Amino acid sequence: MVIFVAMMKKILKVDHPNVYAEHVGAPALHPLLSVISFDEVSPVRNSLNNYGVYGLFIQREFPKNLSYGTRPLQVSDASIVAVAPGQLGGGEDDGQPLMLSGWAVLWSPELMHNTDLEPLMQQYHFFSYFATESLRMLPAEWQTISLLISQLRHELQANNDSPALRRVLLAYLRLILEYCNRIYLRQLPDEDKDTADVLKQFHALLDQYFREGRQLHEGLPTVAFCASELAYSPHYFGDLVRKATGSTAINHIHSYVINQAKNLLMNGHNISETARQLGFDYPHHFTRLFKNYVGITPSEYRGNGFRAK
Repeated sequence: MVIFVAMMKKILKVDHPNVYAEHVGAPALHPLLSVISFDEVSPVRNSLNNYGVYGLFIQREFPKNLSYGTRPLQVSDASIVAVAPGQLGGGEDDGQPLMLSGWAVLWSPELMHNTDLEPLMQQYHFFSYFATESLRMLPAEWQTISLLISQLRHELQANNDSPALRRVLLAYLRLILEYCNRIYLRQLPDEDKDTADVLKQFHALLDQYFREGRQLHEGLPTVAFCASELAYSPHYFGDLVRKATGSTAINHIHSYVINQAKNLLMNGHNISETARQLGFDYPHHFTRLFKNYVGITPSEYRGNGFRAK
């Protein structure tokens, strides 16, 4: 199947929470955390966002044609979309105003630094590009989460920044995230959980490998390395991945790398920089792999939109 996707040119760099608040006309309430009521600021303009923060978008109805990374996002009504630093998501501004109903909560990783919430973020798999569906809320969950966010905003409006306030903010965030995680686990079919856990671990391992910059010294991760890190033999690990995805483990690694490459190219990096950051010894090796997976060269992708296989 061939899918056509237009290259999106204008990207909003959300490197701190109030960048997005300013974009939609919401007040800045705290330097490290933003709570936005879309009911109060609509109509707003759509935007494709490069996130340097964590975020939860809670909407009664999302705009159509949203992307998450380089893939379309399946969005249900009354649902939540979660984003994390380093991710790209949203929709290109087509000039049409949007009437939205719901909330956005965005916060800097700095808010969680050296707190018990910081290491827990790795356990919330709904922030991963691996998740391709929104979190669908029941009516009671919508009411509870909306109330928590409303109370969170009240704390920001009523109190000056202080260590005590930040502890309260983190407590609210932790509770909201636990509700999100419960929704996520409910959506995952029981029969798929074991296999999905292997894939999540695989994806988390790739995230960690590139986040730590190991590709700069060790090159692209291999199937044997991933299997060893996850305590499987290479053959058994390959069988698990093929059973779950219908494809090979090396294809899964290459697909991950290509998604990272698309993000880098869309954010203005040239081919040599992109190849180097991803661990390729030579740019032409990267170009060959990219064309095999995407159908066109990285230069064509940057300049004229792309045709993805």
